[in-house]
Amino acid sequence: MIIRSSYIEYIQKFIGAPVIKILTGMRRVGKCTILIQLRDQMINNGIPEENLVHLNMELFQNEHLRTASALYNYIKEKLDSQEGKRFIFIDEVQEVLEWERVVQSLLAENYGEIILTGSNAHMLSSELATLLTGRFIEIPIFVLSLAEFIEFRKVTFPSSTPASSFLEFIQFGGLPGIHQLPLQEDTTTPYLSGVLDTLILRDIVQRHKIRDVSVLERILNFCMDSTGSLISIKKIADYFKSQGLKIGLETVSQYLQHLCAATILLPVSRYDIQGKRHMEYLDKYYLSDIGLRYARLGYSIKRLPGTLETIVLHELLRRGWIVSVGVLGNSEIDFVARKKEDLIYIQVATYLTEESTIEREFGNLEAIKDNFPKIVLSIDELPVGGRNGILWYHLRDWLLAKW
Repeated sequence: MIIRSSYIEYIQKFIGAPVIKILTGMRRVGKCTILIQLRDQMINNGIPEENLVHLNMELFQNEHLRTASALYNYIKEKLDSQEGKRFIFIDEVQEVLEWERVVQSLLAENYGEIILTGSNAHMLSSELATLLTGRFIEIPIFVLSLAEFIEFRKVTFPSSTPASSFLEFIQFGGLPGIHQLPLQEDTTTPYLSGVLDTLILRDIVQRHKIRDVSVLERILNFCMDSTGSLISIKKIADYFKSQGLKIGLETVSQYLQHLCAATILLPVSRYDIQGKRHMEYLDKYYLSDIGLRYARLGYSIKRLPGTLETIVLHELLRRGWIVSVGVLGNSEIDFVARKKEDLIYIQVATYLTEESTIEREFGNLEAIKDNFPKIVLSIDELPVGGRNGILWYHLRDWLLAKW
């Protein structure tokens, strides 16, 4: 089992703090495995196994614990008589009815370190924010980074190179489970399609009792095909109207919220660089894993720019940046990223082979009149070089760099 050390090290920073640690993210990104790795590390550090409660609430064997009282009584019985440090690990906690009451009580009674995972971002943030303001830390878990993908790939295919792995990464995405299969279209695509079907069925259709699943899937397909483009609720409704399908604005809005809450889609809002304010309407929606897009829609060269933007967004979020789409007059900056006092502007291009493309990508950044770093990323193998202090990197090198 490959240790995802960056997450383990980050979570450990909060061990001992009186807060609930919650690992959030789309299903199959590896939250369960990280929880197991963290538990095993506690055992290796000398914590007795009887001081640990570890439950996966998706397992049928734990079905009897899916109510607040049953779960609370089970944990109390297991840990009441134990001395020393105690740890409570609960995977997919949202499967427990009124789970938030349980963890609120366990925290108040100081039963031990509480570390949870969950796959519904809206539920976790809204319910916990109400009951446990200031007493929890949310730790987003993302699909594999390129560096992690290369590490996983080396296990099954030792002769792989960063360049070959990068091409596979663009096509198949970063879900850890694909590395249990041959990285080929006829094996990986059915797996990814199955993951997407499970996400739609379990985290949206069943939870929200949706009757017309085809409408939900059409909206998801539209967002997948429009990755990297500005989208509004009205734009989606108008598109379906042009196709002879009448889907109301309220339905579109509601289904988009469900897709984002299940962390299938990641919304990114616009930011007025000159006015220094976030703008209403017209967001961009990116997938939590680019492989899902390939599995659903297949390959098309016109979708490559959106795929590359998605990879950059994932990397920025993984490294702790707050990300927006930049607006400067009539120009767009792909990403404006902030972290404390730091700020960077990023343009993402496929190839910088035409003068018009070079002028657009570098020119938009040159119009920003401040001294924060400005970067252009592309997949040109031949060096392009910078311009007027704006840096250019091959996307692969940028993803693997220590910055």
